[in-house]
Amino acid sequence: MQIGKKIKRLRLKKGLTQEELGERTDLSKGFISQVERDINSPSIETFFSILSVLGTKPKDFFDDEQERTKVVFKQEEQTIYEDEEKNYELKWLISESNENEMEPVHLKLGVGGQFKRFEPSLSETFIYVLNGRVKLTLGKQQYIASKGESIYFEASDHHQLENDSTEEAHIIYVVTNSYL
Repeated sequence: MQIGKKIKRLRLKKGLTQEELGERTDLSKGFISQVERDINSPSIETFFSILSVLGTKPKDFFDDEQERTKVVFKQEEQTIYEDEEKNYELKWLISESNENEMEPVHLKLGVGGQFKRFEPSLSETFIYVLNGRVKLTLGKQQYIASKGESIYFEASDHHQLENDSTEEAHIIYVVTNSYL
């Protein structure tokens, strides 16, 4: 088990920076960084303090690892989010996918629909167009992909995806969880 990697995932899930976690645990940002990269190991007391700030108990921290052996994810486990203003529906295909290296989703863009604008990150993104046509704005460049076509890019620039057709667009969107 990579304890540091799991601590980093919990920290990101809580929306904390390394500096914020350090401040709340009286540890330096550098130490938190070393722990997350498995370069340094915290004492038991420090480990419990970190888990407390991250809102988890030691038992849950270690038990969760056994649940990750799941292979098949049922349709009823999928979570759906709708944004009526931007005319899109997002369905997470894997429950708790933000705990994994990849986060696959099904994205439905209504006519004129726009998915949120993303900030640059270390993530890689794969998009497969199931139906319709989409436009990706990546930095100052624009790319069009139609049904049956794929898009793959490093998310090192601002990017946004939108429906570029007169019909509903359906895509599979897979992002790696490699954030700063």
